[in-house]
Amino acid sequence: MPIGPQRMPFFEHLDELRKRLAIIAAVIFIGSMALYTFAPQIYDFFMAPILHIFDGKQLVTLNPFENFTLKFKISLYATLVIGSPVIIWQVFAFFMPALRPKERKWVLPTFMAMVVLFAGGVVFCHSIVLPAAFEWMVGQAWDSVTVMPSASTYFQGAILLVIAFGVGFQLPVVVFYLVLFDIVPYAKLRANWRVAYIVMMVVASVATPDWSPVTMGALFAALVVLYEASLLLARVLLSKRIRAQRELDD
Repeated sequence: MPIGPQRMPFFEHLDELRKRLAIIAAVIFIGSMALYTFAPQIYDFFMAPILHIFDGKQLVTLNPFENFTLKFKISLYATLVIGSPVIIWQVFAFFMPALRPKERKWVLPTFMAMVVLFAGGVVFCHSIVLPAAFEWMVGQAWDSVTVMPSASTYFQGAILLVIAFGVGFQLPVVVFYLVLFDIVPYAKLRANWRVAYIVMMVVASVATPDWSPVTMGALFAALVVLYEASLLLARVLLSKRIRAQRELDD
């Protein structure tokens, strides 16, 4: 859908918001209906890193209603992940009229970066974090406790972890724009790295639904790497701005 004009009255902004939300809702609804039939195949693929922990045993559903709700959850979350580029673009398109012409040039690169980073977070969590995290959590059971894995509960926990990593991997975009718009100078971000690390540690503990040291540690480590990489990228791409800020401070 095309991006609106640079200046819009207030009520036209509301109408634009309604249109963008309608597109997102339509994508989610149509995608969920289309993927509902393929929910079992999506489930088998997505849960593969976890199912091996149970030596081929099937996960269980505890009531007849859960079979339908599980398939609906699978199709809904799969739509959110697969359709994330469309959702991200609609958010960008709504805010475009508020941007200056020189700021608009960053929209397409930022959109592409956000999509790639989200996909990277999803792949990283699915292929590396999920097997280690669920193996650790299941291993916390003791002899007098029988693990009866619920298909719905395990899927819900796994998909929330995947989305948390996808969102967490957006950190480079946040850091880059903090420097670009002079919200937080590069020198301050670089000098206060200890504070940034503590914030990332808190975010990792809040964003991971299981609160296990495996997932929190993995997300924290990933955020640290992304934070340092984003500072390096900002230093390369915004060197003139950073140099001017340093001269002004001096």
